[in-house]
Amino acid sequence: MKANTGSLQQMSYEDYKALCDKINYHMDLYYNKNTNEISDYEYDQLMLKLKSTEKEHPEWVTSDSPSQKIGGSAKREAGVKVTHRVPMLSIEDVFDLQDVRAYVAKVQALHPDAVFSVERKIDGLSMTLRYEHSDADGFLHLALAETRGDGHIGEDVTLNARVIPDVKEKIELPFDYLELRGEVYMSHDDFFKYNDEMEEQGKKPAANPRNLAAGTLRQLDPKVTKKRGLRMFIFNVQDGPADFMASHTSALAELNDKGVPVVFHKKCSTADEVVSAIDEIGSTRDGLPFDIDGAVVKIDQVAYRADFPAGAKYSAGHIAFKYPPEEKRVRMDEIEETVGRTGKIGFIGHISDEKTGKPVRLNGTNVSRVTLHNQDYINENRIGIGGIYLLKKSGDIIPKISGTVKDPCTVFQISDTCPVCGHALIKEEDTADYYCVNPSCPSQLTRTLSYFTSRGCMDIAGLGEKQIQNLIDAGLLHDFVDIYRLHEHRDELVSDGIIGREKNTDKILAAIEASKQQGPVRLLTALGIRNVGGRTAQTLIDHYHSIDAVMQASKEELTEIPDVGETIAEDIVVFFAQDDTKKLIDALKAEGLVMEAAAEEKGSSLEGLTIVVTGTLPTLGRSEVKDLIEKNGGKCTGSVSKKTNYLVAGEAAGSKLTKAEELGIPVISEADLLSMIGQ
Repeated sequence: MKANTGSLQQMSYEDYKALCDKINYHMDLYYNKNTNEISDYEYDQLMLKLKSTEKEHPEWVTSDSPSQKIGGSAKREAGVKVTHRVPMLSIEDVFDLQDVRAYVAKVQALHPDAVFSVERKIDGLSMTLRYEHSDADGFLHLALAETRGDGHIGEDVTLNARVIPDVKEKIELPFDYLELRGEVYMSHDDFFKYNDEMEEQGKKPAANPRNLAAGTLRQLDPKVTKKRGLRMFIFNVQDGPADFMASHTSALAELNDKGVPVVFHKKCSTADEVVSAIDEIGSTRDGLPFDIDGAVVKIDQVAYRADFPAGAKYSAGHIAFKYPPEEKRVRMDEIEETVGRTGKIGFIGHISDEKTGKPVRLNGTNVSRVTLHNQDYINENRIGIGGIYLLKKSGDIIPKISGTVKDPCTVFQISDTCPVCGHALIKEEDTADYYCVNPSCPSQLTRTLSYFTSRGCMDIAGLGEKQIQNLIDAGLLHDFVDIYRLHEHRDELVSDGIIGREKNTDKILAAIEASKQQGPVRLLTALGIRNVGGRTAQTLIDHYHSIDAVMQASKEELTEIPDVGETIAEDIVVFFAQDDTKKLIDALKAEGLVMEAAAEEKGSSLEGLTIVVTGTLPTLGRSEVKDLIEKNGGKCTGSVSKKTNYLVAGEAAGSKLTKAEELGIPVISEADLLSMIGQ
């Protein structure tokens, strides 16, 4: 079946420009911001419509048309810009197997001996590896890794590439130079592991493995890249010895023999073999540990490719067959309200196949649950019990409602109270999200208590998440106050080994007692108010000097404080307005926790200065130098901008130093900073 490109009869020039703008918007999201608002299929349909329109009106086509651009741009903050020796172009998509047959026939009409390589089109991001000859051992060594960017200029990501296990530091081939292009990807297991961690931390999960892989490769810290488990397959030789490059499949075979991971591929001589290979790859996609979205057909004889150009944007001698998205009709059987670890109310739809009543089979997996996001999403899609909906997988991973077939009798509406603790829900301003703000809500208890005891909060050493869960299970912890009453259960704790043996239990109880003196900044941070971290807590206590005063502040008063916006002010007022919160604070006060800041003289030697710290300093840790700057009237920020007055640079300063030099910002040492404050 041919893809629907839409009617062109009514396409005006204004409509054409609007279509260009729409595609450019989605290209920027996908290539530069590592996110997306529409599926690959929807994007492909827009591009098909554009190409068909431009075929009808070639006079409208300019160099900035989406059909003429690769799509991405090099991000200066992610790495040094680098010009590609060989342009990293895209591949022209087709959506019908008849188009594949026609392509094979066109090539063999000119070159009857032409053969083809059919290979998996991995849904990741391109990276080119440059290898250079080493006189030390006579072999090739990795010299540079570069992202695609706009196809002509990309980013140097060599440090991050070196921590990808599939990227070889050395290839035992006696060449002067070799340039390889491959696809960087993330496995389903690593993707789900990352999202599980984000959920545990109350952070936004990634939408799909491709976007996460792109963001990971552009990380400034290679340790972060290494932790997330990127992989890579080589799919093309960009440059190298002519005899080595003559046959694409032979080159891949030789690379594979040298231990270089290469893309799965099949050598085919006829159109029937090409189509059969495409079908074979498609039939296995559900069982792969990573995403593919098509199959690439390449002319194996590299010298023949130049005879089949596809425009400035596309590689000659290549086409990509894109598999259609799979959709199933499902019935909404139940809608479950859930409470996340941040108190956010979520919605899970329990679904079944419309025909069988069983879990629906989609892209090789059984699906019985689908995330319904928020009330706005539910309203827009008219979701309710008994409704019939179209289900697909976003990015071939995450089940998603893609359309409504039959409306339910009633669209689902969120409850007024928390489904776990019964506390009244609060709607976050300017969003569709509802929250349970009860700090003692059982669904949030492990997270909130673990955060309360963490190093950056009350810093109760030894009382981590495992111990806290044991205490909750034993019925000894229900809120923050119970932590300070654990000493009453000392004998029980020791005899049952709930948090360890006698020595460890006494050590933890001593740490709890000592934490009472941490002061109001740490306590305010530890309460877990939305959008109030350590920096904001410090700002509030610097202004009000006590938690009682913060509790009594109005939204209008709070917004007058620098760096406290309306959203943060609203979160603070809502939190302290709850009766449960007031009782909690009174109880903590009764247990002896320090609620008021001690009188402290603050220096003024750095008054009005914005300072950034980077690298490893000789004597001071990052938190120490930050406190020192703020105690002397300065402001310590994390990124260099035109507003930065000084950059304090230590060893391995990295990109912040480069940016400061570009902007002409003074760079000083730790000794210079200490001298400025009179130490």
